[in-house]
Amino acid sequence: MLVVNTHWHSDHVGGNALLQAMGAGIAASAPDAQAINRRDPGCCVAEYLDQPVAPYTVDEPLDDGQVLRLGDADWEVLSTPGHAPGHLSLWQPDDRILVAGDALSDYDVGWVNRALDGPDAATTALASLQRLAHLAPRVLLPSHGPIPINPDDAFANALARAQRLVDDPAGLLWHGARRIFAFALMIRDGIPTDEVERYLHTQAWLTDAARLLDTTPEALAAELIDTMLRSGAITLRDKRLHASAEHTTVTAESLQVPFPRAWPPATPNTTQGARPQ
Repeated sequence: MLVVNTHWHSDHVGGNALLQAMGAGIAASAPDAQAINRRDPGCCVAEYLDQPVAPYTVDEPLDDGQVLRLGDADWEVLSTPGHAPGHLSLWQPDDRILVAGDALSDYDVGWVNRALDGPDAATTALASLQRLAHLAPRVLLPSHGPIPINPDDAFANALARAQRLVDDPAGLLWHGARRIFAFALMIRDGIPTDEVERYLHTQAWLTDAARLLDTTPEALAAELIDTMLRSGAITLRDKRLHASAEHTTVTAESLQVPFPRAWPPATPNTTQGARPQ
């Protein structure tokens, strides 16, 4: 069995260690594979985002245009950076099926990390969306949310949204901050109200966003909480802030893993099944 990661954020690779222990092979973009197997401290953006990931190894580095034989079909690997520099999509041309990862969903586009990936990150994400839209898929499979009934409409909305983020650098930063904060609440089953601002003040992603927005971490944290409460994106329940979006809380034990800088050396997995051709 080969597990293909579209990118290395924790909600996409958090199960890799367990699957690999069961004999699965892990495939990912070549840049992600090199960094993971070197044990670079920035792997998975795990420490930066405070999203722990159990250590794993990439067995199959993938390049743009490479063909994977998965099941009875050939899938083309597409490099679609933006949401993450090593983001991949998968294209099955015979049936015109597109696995889009986090490039877009039926309701939004993937957030972009301008602080880490540079001022052109949003333009890069837009170019990737344009590349995918040009394929005119019959079936669009995003990583989050429902399968779009009409892929053309989903792409039209996503392209317009991505263009707005290109045109509005401050809005781009807020888009990312809201997504990262909501995910922090999801994986922790909420954060106590008397601790949440102190938690946010220590987060590198918020500190970077505050710097780029020309404000302080304290002011940004307070405004982030206030605006998300007023919009309904987060809720107050039992003296804890919770993300409103439907989600499954992870076990506390799954967060008790080291960040990549403390991962043990990579160990090749020799038991995977499917192989790229």
